[in-house]
Order: sequence, then C-alpha cells, then structure tokens
Amino acid sequence: MTEIPSAAPGAVTIRPATDDDAESFHRCLDGVARERRWLAMTAAPPLEATRGFRRMLRDSGGIDLVAVTGDGEVVGWIDVHRPPWEGMRHAGALGMGLAAGWRGRGLGRALLERALDEAARAGVTRVELEVFASNEPAVALYRASGFALEGRKRGARMLDGQSDDVLVMARVNPPAESIP
Repeated sequence: MTEIPSAAPGAVTIRPATDDDAESFHRCLDGVARERRWLAMTAAPPLEATRGFRRMLRDSGGIDLVAVTGDGEVVGWIDVHRPPWEGMRHAGALGMGLAAGWRGRGLGRALLERALDEAARAGVTRVELEVFASNEPAVALYRASGFALEGRKRGARMLDGQSDDVLVMARVNPPAESIP
C-alpha cells in the first residue's frame, strides 16, 4: 500500500480495489463523470455494470487500484485493461480519475507511478490512453511520466456546444528480458 499525505486530516492510501469498494468507487466515478469535462461518459453506468467491469478487469490480469481515505471512501482510481488477444497482451489501456477535491495534491502522479510499476511487473510494455486536449494538467502529467503523443482525433467530442480533440498517447518500455 502507498500512503499519500493530504491537505485534509488523515491520509489517502493507494491499494488494489476489492468488491467492497464498488459502491464508493461508483460514487467517485459518477461525480467525476457528472462534471462533464474529464471523462467520455457524463454519468456512471449502473452499479452492477460497474461491478462487472471491475471484476472483469481484475480477472483478466489488469491493474485495478483505488485511492481511499481513512474512512474507506474512494477518491480516485486507476486501471490498466489488458486485451485478451494473443499478440496484444503486452499492452494495456489506462483509465483514471480523481474526485474534484483531491486534484492538484500529487495523488494522480502517485496513482500513475504505482500503476505503471505494477503493469511493468505484469509484463505490460505498452500503456496507452486517450485524454481530452483541454485536460492540460493530465496531459502534462502523462508527458512527464514518459507518454508520447501518437495521434489526435480532431473534434472527437462535441458536448454542451464545445468541441474538444482527443489525444492518443502511449508509453512504450522495452521488455524486461531485453534490458541489459
């Protein structure tokens, strides 16, 4: 477990998600989605669909981490979903989010570092993601963490009368056996 000091009383712990986190995670996801700015969705899917996705993620060898407060409330998450196809298992698609009051404190960086470490240990040598171009703090974090821009989907989102591009980014590491 990784403990992150916070400006609020107590600390936040980063740990693998469990089924017991489902409702709290769902509240966090829904809160971030309803901001209508950071995620492709504008509301969380039904709780049972969320539970199913998280279970599938863990069962398929993906990375599924949450950031929780001392009282067990999920305030952030990160996951790396691995495809089931032969020839593609070395890659994973990253998704993450933080509750509004927890941004700008280093928690996103801590989640990302932990997930990238776990992905590397699991043999994932390519981590890819999509991020809205308007999400400048996230783009800066990804660049600082070794992600490179691979493409831009111009005007991919049109929401509330505003157009936004989607940036396609990836971080590719050599396989562990090729590192001298």
